[in-house]
Amino acid sequence: MPTEFVSALETGDDDAIRRAPKADLHIHGFGGGDREFVRERTGVDVVPVSGVLRSMAEMHAFADERLGPAFPGVAGRSLALEATFVQARKDGVTRLEVGEDAWAITLHKGSAEAVWRSLQAAHLAGGAEIEWIPQLGLSRHCSVAVIDRWMTPLLELGTFKTLDLSGDEGAQPIEAFAPLFRKANAAGLRLKAHVGEWGTADDVWRAVDVLELNEVQHGIAASTSPQVMRALADAGVRLNLCPTSNVKLGRAPSLREHPIRILFDAGVDVTVGTDDPLIFGCTLSSEFSALYAAGVMTAHELDAIRLAALQSPA
Repeated sequence: MPTEFVSALETGDDDAIRRAPKADLHIHGFGGGDREFVRERTGVDVVPVSGVLRSMAEMHAFADERLGPAFPGVAGRSLALEATFVQARKDGVTRLEVGEDAWAITLHKGSAEAVWRSLQAAHLAGGAEIEWIPQLGLSRHCSVAVIDRWMTPLLELGTFKTLDLSGDEGAQPIEAFAPLFRKANAAGLRLKAHVGEWGTADDVWRAVDVLELNEVQHGIAASTSPQVMRALADAGVRLNLCPTSNVKLGRAPSLREHPIRILFDAGVDVTVGTDDPLIFGCTLSSEFSALYAAGVMTAHELDAIRLAALQSPA
């Protein structure tokens, strides 16, 4: 008996797809917002990218140009996160993993408590009914010693559930971050990192091994190595994939050719996420719809991915 979500995909019922409970486990709070909400609150219409951005530098420049005017300063970052909860709520997302980068403590005069209050306020204002998994982010271009100084008081709050490393994959060797991940692991956080979006399959496995990752953000390069895919599947390491982002950053030639199919068939645990809806013009519902319409996955397979993400550990 097909679920309502399966039937909705097969019949193209967008409203029913949005109504179905979903979990977005790969989204960034600064670029995750609802376009209409942002326009109403700021007067800025954030027009998503229409072509292909060929590098992280191009994406950051695009974000500075389009998002910067909408979200200036401390208040702007709070509004951006509120907009992310609004976007998720409107799209039927009932479980959302999102948070703030450790460097944001510098915007709050070194107060970890102020960072946390800002996050809580955004959750309550934007989507209090959403099951929220608070994430602490680290930026790969920052000094490890400085990151340690920022993240330590935030970890001591005991409120964050996951840790994520993001940014330019070539900024520093992955080994440099091992002490930070050991500290986060000791504090009970699930560990994840952006890797294999731009790098190689070997980069993915090295990050998993060195940082003892539970999850990988993107990780699509693993699809080029049967050995790495087998290792990920055996270790139960989940890849949180963002198909539209991968296409619009030139990491996949098209949705039809996205490696989610290869990874899924190899037994790798995968979820579908949005990355930055304001930049890429997607929602979680549209990601599922597009994958189905492109013939990449069946409706039942996409439903299984949806349900697994809702039940995955936080």
